[in-house]
Amino acid sequence: MNNHEIDYKIIGEEMQCVEIELDPNETVIAEAGSFMLMDSDIEMNTIFGDGSKESEGIMSKIFSAGKRVLTGESLFMTAYTHRGAGKKHAMFASPYPGKIIPIDLSERDGKLICQKDAFLCAAQGVSIGIEFQRKLGAGFFGGEGFIMQKLEGDGMAFIHAGGTIIERTLGPGDVVKVDTGCLVAFEQTVDYDIEFIGGIKNSLFGGEGLFFATLRGPGTVWIQSLPFSRLADKIIAAAPKSGGKRKGEGSVLGGLGDLMDGDN
Repeated sequence: MNNHEIDYKIIGEEMQCVEIELDPNETVIAEAGSFMLMDSDIEMNTIFGDGSKESEGIMSKIFSAGKRVLTGESLFMTAYTHRGAGKKHAMFASPYPGKIIPIDLSERDGKLICQKDAFLCAAQGVSIGIEFQRKLGAGFFGGEGFIMQKLEGDGMAFIHAGGTIIERTLGPGDVVKVDTGCLVAFEQTVDYDIEFIGGIKNSLFGGEGLFFATLRGPGTVWIQSLPFSRLADKIIAAAPKSGGKRKGEGSVLGGLGDLMDGDN
C-alpha cells in the first residue's frame, strides 16, 4: 500500500465524530476546522495541499493546492503524525448533523467522486483533487455537483453528509434521479449527468429546482437526506425578522417560545 494504514472507530449517532488510531509515524490528514482532540505525542503540522506526494517540487505542490481553491476549500490542510511509542488517537468531528461514511479506496478501484465539501479526513497518501464533469450540462447546471472532489489512493478516507445516508448499488443500466444537493458521492464507474425536470408548472412551482442529477450504473452511490444548503435555508427562514420577532409570533406556540426565551 502507498497510503498509511489506519484503524478507526465512528462514535455517535446524529452528530458523529471519528476516532483514528495511529501507530508510530502514521499520519492522518484533515480539513481545517474538523479537529476535535488528540493524544500526547501526536504532532500537528499545517501542510500545503494534501501531502500525498512528499517528493514533488514546490510548483507541483502549489498547483495541487491551487486546485483545492476551486472547490471552495483552503490552500492548506493539517497533518497529525504520531511521533511517540504505542498507539495514540486523534478525533475529528462532522461540522453539522449527519453521518460520517468510511471509504476504503482500495475496495473502490482507488477512486471516489464526492461533493466538494464532503471530505473530512484520510490516511496520508490519499490525494484530494477536483473532478470536472465531462458533459457541459453537468458543468453549468449541476448546482452543488458542479465541481466535484475526487479522492484517490488505496487507504481509508472519511466523508460526511447531512441527515440520513442512503447507499444505493446500481446494476448495469440502472438509473436513479437525485436532487443535485442530495448527491454525496459515487464510484467512478457511475455515469453522471444533469437532466432538466421539464414542464412549465414543475419548473416554476415545483419548488425542487430545475434539474436532476441522473446516475447510471453500474456502481454505488451515496445520497443524503439533508443537504447543508437546505438546512441553512430553513435556519435563515426561521431567524428573527427586522422587528426582532421570530416567524410565527402570532401563534400560541410562537408566544410560548418567546416566553421561554425571556422575550416577554
